[in-house]
Amino acid sequence: MAHISLPNEQLPGIVGLMDFRKDTAKILSELAETLLRGESTLTRGEREIIASSVSYENNCHFCHTSHGAAASAHLNKSVDFIDEIKKGIDHLDVSPKLKSLLKIAHKVQKQAKDVSSEDIALAKNEGATDMEIHDTVLIASAFCMFNRYVDGLGTWAPESNDDYAGMGELLANEGYVRER
Repeated sequence: MAHISLPNEQLPGIVGLMDFRKDTAKILSELAETLLRGESTLTRGEREIIASSVSYENNCHFCHTSHGAAASAHLNKSVDFIDEIKKGIDHLDVSPKLKSLLKIAHKVQKQAKDVSSEDIALAKNEGATDMEIHDTVLIASAFCMFNRYVDGLGTWAPESNDDYAGMGELLANEGYVRER
C-alpha cells in the first residue's frame, strides 16, 4: 500500500502516481516520451536499457522491470532479458558503445561528479556522439528522480518479470503519453 491515498490502489508504481496528480503526470510522461522515444541516434531499446539499468542500481523494482520489459519488446527478446540487465554491464550482450554509455549512466546514478573526461573519451572512442552522451546523462538523471518518486511514496510493484510483459509491449508500441 502506498504511503498516500491514491484514487486507484490497483495501479502499480508510477502508474498510480500519474493517476493521482494529472498535472505533473503530463509533464513527467512527456519527459519520458522525449527521452526514451524521441529523436535520437540511440535506439529506443538502448535507451530503455539505460533506464532499466539505472533503476536496478537504484533498487527500484517497478522502474527496472517495466523499462527492462520495454527494452525486451523493442529488441524482440523475451522478458528474461530483464534478468540479463540485472547481471550488469559486463554480462550484457550489447555494443561496446552502449557499455561505455552505461558506465557513464551508473556514475551519474552514484555520484554524477565522478563522471570523468576519461569516461567521456572512452565513450567517444567507442563511437558515442556528444548528443548520445548528453542523452545518457539526462536519462540517468531523470530515472534517479523517477525511481525516488516511485519508491519514496511506497507504491507497490508486481514481482514476476512475466507480469510486466504486457506493460513493456504497451510502452514500446504506444509510448508514455496517454489520456489520464
